[in-house]
Amino acid sequence: MPQRGANRCIYFVHCDYFDYTRVMTAMNAAAERPDELSIAKAGEALPLVRDYLATHLDDVVQIAVIDEQEERLELPREALELLSRILTHMAAGEGVSIVPLHAELTTQQAADLMNVSRPFLIGLLEAGEIQYRTVGKHRRILAQSLMAYIAADDRKRREAADELTQLNQEMGLL
Repeated sequence: MPQRGANRCIYFVHCDYFDYTRVMTAMNAAAERPDELSIAKAGEALPLVRDYLATHLDDVVQIAVIDEQEERLELPREALELLSRILTHMAAGEGVSIVPLHAELTTQQAADLMNVSRPFLIGLLEAGEIQYRTVGKHRRILAQSLMAYIAADDRKRREAADELTQLNQEMGLL
């Protein structure tokens, strides 16, 4: 699921293995906009990947790597669908990061992902809105818990917007 943020997109994924250092490095790199060559290459590849997904409905997809060995890779369909979403954002000039759902985030990392201030996030933690644990004096937030909060918050916002739209229609303002 994509996350909001200025010129970047964060996808949270389930995986059985992750290297915490690489995850946090990838998150920090997300703020960087792809260079022009990467944007162009993503734009070229995107229609091909989308077309492949539209015409091949198998659970496992095959990708050919064109080099001296011409290897064939078999990937889960979900991996190619994620690649399609990543290419979409890259082609639009947005940085992308992938964070495992079971990763633990610092309060600053979580605040950055939510595009809110750290004190605002701490208020949410202390109010019990988002689950966290403490390590010494530091708070750690499970990415999955953060995603659940963001999804619930987005749902509430959509419901409020729908209600306002309906009221405006009933009052003849739209």
